[in-house]
Amino acid sequence: MKRLCFLLLLALSINLFSAPPKTEVQLKKQRSELKKLEADLAKRRKQLELLKSEEKSVLSTISLLDQNLNRTQEYLNALVTNEQNIKEEIHRLGNELELLASEIHTLQTAMLQRIRILYIKGEYGKAETLYKLLIQKENPSHLAYMVHRLLTADKIKIETLKKALEEYDIKKKQEMSHLNELKKIHTKKEIEQKSLEQQISGQQTMLQSLKNDQELQQKALKEFERNQKTMLSLIKKLEEKRKRELEQAKKKKKEPQKIPDKKTPKPTITPEVAFPKCLPLEGEIISQYGFQEHPVLHIRTKNLGVEIRAKKGAKVKAAAHGTVALVSEIDGRGPSVIIEHPNGIFSVYGHLVETKVKEGDQVNNCQEIGIAGDIASLNGIKLYFQVSAGTEPLDPLEWVKN
Repeated sequence: MKRLCFLLLLALSINLFSAPPKTEVQLKKQRSELKKLEADLAKRRKQLELLKSEEKSVLSTISLLDQNLNRTQEYLNALVTNEQNIKEEIHRLGNELELLASEIHTLQTAMLQRIRILYIKGEYGKAETLYKLLIQKENPSHLAYMVHRLLTADKIKIETLKKALEEYDIKKKQEMSHLNELKKIHTKKEIEQKSLEQQISGQQTMLQSLKNDQELQQKALKEFERNQKTMLSLIKKLEEKRKRELEQAKKKKKEPQKIPDKKTPKPTITPEVAFPKCLPLEGEIISQYGFQEHPVLHIRTKNLGVEIRAKKGAKVKAAAHGTVALVSEIDGRGPSVIIEHPNGIFSVYGHLVETKVKEGDQVNNCQEIGIAGDIASLNGIKLYFQVSAGTEPLDPLEWVKN
């Protein structure tokens, strides 16, 4: 009997001080992620309201509308996942509370039997003490003294019951906390679902106005062309810098050189060879190179690159080896990376939510350089991919093939 009680005590102690369950760890992580999403949503919604009140850029407004819609959907999905995990945790706690209640009942029954035996045998003092301990009406300071005096088996039973009652109380509080959290999540879900519907309606209204309003179309077209010119201007500056560096290298080469020592071998010059290339992102091509009708603006534009649909967290790779010439926020393209390749070729990667390289870095073919995002995008998460030979734009998909 003593051995059984000891094993019960050991099992309960391990349960009390063991690591938190996997679901509880997940919930803690999700709470942190939800707070970040909430802060990001609040910031973007504030930006959008400010932009609307100032009646500024058409493209920026459409982009922010699209980003807010995507973030709201992402937040809703996170709330649904969080809700499901909380339900699982409540279910787990319910099962554990049932088991604990059963254990407590067994322990209390055993204790009552022990008190009855002591009473029958005439040990009334011990019986009275045990009863007071059982109903938790004993003075705490007197408790330690009396427990010390009781038989070892009785002490183990008392400690086992006490720990079981404490654990039951802890888990009951956790259950109530999760139930309250579940109510809050449900309320947030309802609010965000309505917000999503309003945003979809607002986006559709904006796009419909753009489709029917020629003045608004012209404004959007001018903004689009201005962004294109900004990109061409950046490429031009990088090309001029490349040419200056080539000229400096030629001048340096023409300068009188010291006669090399006979023992020093002459450096071997290898001819320029075609370098390997790869598509920076696998996905649907949603906008082709050249003249076409813009999929969102519904106006005829000349696209300097291509747009590739991406999933959240999709890795963007360098299309070929080269040197990172620029890492910057570019109008209409958001956070972008420009790589200089051999023979004066430049490749551009836009709408990145995260960049993994810095200016001056040497990158290999297919090396990860960033994460695709929707910053400055008009239609969701994607990659803008552009290639130029000097200042002359090329079809990126054809360039990758050759």
